[in-house]
Amino acid sequence: MDLEQPRAPPISYSSTVPFVAPPGLSATAITRSCGAAQRSGGGGGALLLLLLAPPAISELGGGASVAARGRGGAAAAAAAIVRGMSSFGGTSSVASGGGKRLEYGRTHVVRPKGAHKATIVWLHGLGDNGASWSQLLETLPLPNIKWICPTAPTRPVAVFGGFPSTAWFDVADLSEDAPDDVEGLDASAAHVANLLSTEPADIKLGVGGFSMGAATALYSATCYAHGKYGNGNPYPVNLTVSVGLSGWLPCARSLKNKIESSQEAAQKASSIPLLLCHGKADDVVLYKHGEKSADALKTTGFSNVVFKSYNRLGHYTVPEEMDEVCKWLTANLGVSSSSSA
Repeated sequence: MDLEQPRAPPISYSSTVPFVAPPGLSATAITRSCGAAQRSGGGGGALLLLLLAPPAISELGGGASVAARGRGGAAAAAAAIVRGMSSFGGTSSVASGGGKRLEYGRTHVVRPKGAHKATIVWLHGLGDNGASWSQLLETLPLPNIKWICPTAPTRPVAVFGGFPSTAWFDVADLSEDAPDDVEGLDASAAHVANLLSTEPADIKLGVGGFSMGAATALYSATCYAHGKYGNGNPYPVNLTVSVGLSGWLPCARSLKNKIESSQEAAQKASSIPLLLCHGKADDVVLYKHGEKSADALKTTGFSNVVFKSYNRLGHYTVPEEMDEVCKWLTANLGVSSSSSA
């Protein structure tokens, strides 16, 4: 199936609302990535997934940072009627983070078009929601996979100067060197595990994501290997795969001790397949952070790690990358890559 997305119209900023980059991110870096994504959209159909400053977020109407939202400004509404897709209500669960109770948003489900063999929870990036990625995942030629796309809680985010945004955890810097919000990470990893816990026993389970969603997915994989969340509570789900696009590995500094704590943890770490992809032109989550995350996983016992790099890719995804994801999932989940399954 052709993975090319409809060409998105340019994102424009109102002259009455100034574009102010959040701390740690330059307006130049964000707009450069925005322009690159739109150029790719003209020739390759790139789906833009960018971090936007608070004024730009509010101008786009409530937290969207995806070029797909430019398609008539109704991506959230369209998600409910896309073929094979359904959605749950907006208060699916409540997390505790930073002493406050946080509600998760709407969860969108892309149902398998063939025999159901695997379920993957896919996590969006900072400031985004589950609707935009569900529309892209619905087009992939993976008929045996059910995709669950939840929406993160809205919370104050340090990298935005405390401005509220949808986020899986709080973050002050987009790298594996940033201070770790273990409470927020645990809450989101538990939310993922809860979504997967109701799947049939014979279904293979996975978690993936983009940017901050990738960080949460990789953290979930480390919790699975360790057998525990960061707070010491048992991790309840058996993961088969994990995918991270344009992301980083949280809690990398303490990972080695966790994996070496037991033979079972070392065995799980060595067996779970992980796919990390990163663009060398990414100036939001720098390429070096993705590369260092892959190296950290390998040196702590995650021996089945594949790291793919893309020379001109910024902080978004392109059909070439999604093709790689499809091939990798097909091989590691034993699912079909055609609609005949």
